[in-house]
Amino acid sequence: MKPFVGYKKELLSVPQLLEFIPKFISEPSYYFLRWTHKVSGILEKPPINDDFPMIEGQMFNHKSELRWKHKRQNTYEVLLLTIADNHDEFIPVKETINKEEKEPWRINPNNPPYAYPAYGYRPDTTRFPKKLIFPDSLDIRLQEEEIKEEKNNKPKLAQRYFIDNQTSTVQFIALTVEVTQP
Repeated sequence: MKPFVGYKKELLSVPQLLEFIPKFISEPSYYFLRWTHKVSGILEKPPINDDFPMIEGQMFNHKSELRWKHKRQNTYEVLLLTIADNHDEFIPVKETINKEEKEPWRINPNNPPYAYPAYGYRPDTTRFPKKLIFPDSLDIRLQEEEIKEEKNNKPKLAQRYFIDNQTSTVQFIALTVEVTQP
């Protein structure tokens, strides 16, 4: 398992982006879309042509997070954060550190499955003007005192830190899911 951070050199049009996203789907995958006036919440269905133009969006699963951001004339730049090794169609954000032949990125190897818990908000929390949407299939880990001691096999919302191996600084935080192994 080798972390990789890379970007597409060319901007993608909406049809190209919609064709590109499925290459990184790994079940279960979730989506979060942002417009100037609203956010989608976490969704189980990928974006469709009618969802565009949007400011930015992301698709995440237990292997990777794919981010896209609007640039100009309905084109999008794309960034990939993954633990599934290099991807030839992406330009690495950082090359191997030559003096020690160390990899440019690391995730915390002492924390399998290399993710930290992320927490959602209860629907009645007044922090946001409208309630955030979370799919029933995702365990959003509400605050500890509210969690009953029931075990479930739902994927759990999590976050993964991509740490620069040269400076030991967290450069990217990706949404991910922890998948329960049977």
